[in-house]
Amino acid sequence: MTVIGIDTHTASLAACAVDPRGAVLAEMTFPNTRAGHAGLAAWAADLDATARIGIEGSATYGAALARGLEAAGWAVAEVPPHLTRRERIRTRRRGKSDPGDALAIARVALTERELPPVRRADASRELQLLVEAREDLVAEMTRIRNRLHADLLVLLPGRHGALVGPRALARLARQLGRCTGVQAELARDRLRALRHAQLEVERLTARITARVAGHPLLAIPGVGPLTAAKLLGEVGEVRRLRSADAFAALAGVAPIPASSGQVQRMRLNRGGNRQLNRALFTVALVQRRCHPPAQAFVARKRAEGRTQREALRCLKRHLARVVFRALQRGTEFHRAAA
Repeated sequence: MTVIGIDTHTASLAACAVDPRGAVLAEMTFPNTRAGHAGLAAWAADLDATARIGIEGSATYGAALARGLEAAGWAVAEVPPHLTRRERIRTRRRGKSDPGDALAIARVALTERELPPVRRADASRELQLLVEAREDLVAEMTRIRNRLHADLLVLLPGRHGALVGPRALARLARQLGRCTGVQAELARDRLRALRHAQLEVERLTARITARVAGHPLLAIPGVGPLTAAKLLGEVGEVRRLRSADAFAALAGVAPIPASSGQVQRMRLNRGGNRQLNRALFTVALVQRRCHPPAQAFVARKRAEGRTQREALRCLKRHLARVVFRALQRGTEFHRAAA
């Protein structure tokens, strides 16, 4: 069976086909355009119409290509970058190049039989986009507030609070209305931008809340609509994960063995999806503060000699199982709702 690896970039697609032994059959570079996608598909069909295709970056630069190939009936899988890096060392090619990366991707797709499928443009992807748009606006509001605070130190000396809430912003607008000069004009512009961004954040929050309403994730203490949306958006199709352990590894909450000889120990996993890791960390913090079973769990780990930070990591690992089961129930929930 022929396997084709594709390294995706903004303007180009490097493709490499290998035989069942991993030997190179053909290499080609195509533009990352619709015409380039069609040319790549025709090139692949000439080599082997039943070839398996592995793509690195199938959710970003290669999203359109991956979805087009899958729609055309090709077997397409996502190749994680860390597997490509590991395989690149064994290609014996000097330095780093796009064709060399494509070869590494092809060999990973050849040897790894449980690669995840490409990310589809489904409801979870739409949730992810909404959450990212809201987070971008929140970050922009922080930037505007910081700049507005700097203006107020000159225009209106004194304490002005955190500049949140409609009443505080309305009061500030009245105060700035009495100020003159270019800096006052810019401050009023920033205040209008801040109020507009706040309305957009509220609108996005309402859309996100409506989309996750009734999901089993919301039954977990510490999981609100925004955290549930983050989990759903980052995981995507939960059926692509074979177990709760695979989900924990994806989220970077599964410890990594670091034993040698008679020393048996585990080390912290700093890899995985850091957005998922952060969402689980948020849930763990809330549960540690106000959920009695979680508090008892942390106390038990502390009694075993763990530090507070280590106990919290254990709680995150436990929550990964709980969240995974809720995600599985959510698949059935959405199927029933449809």
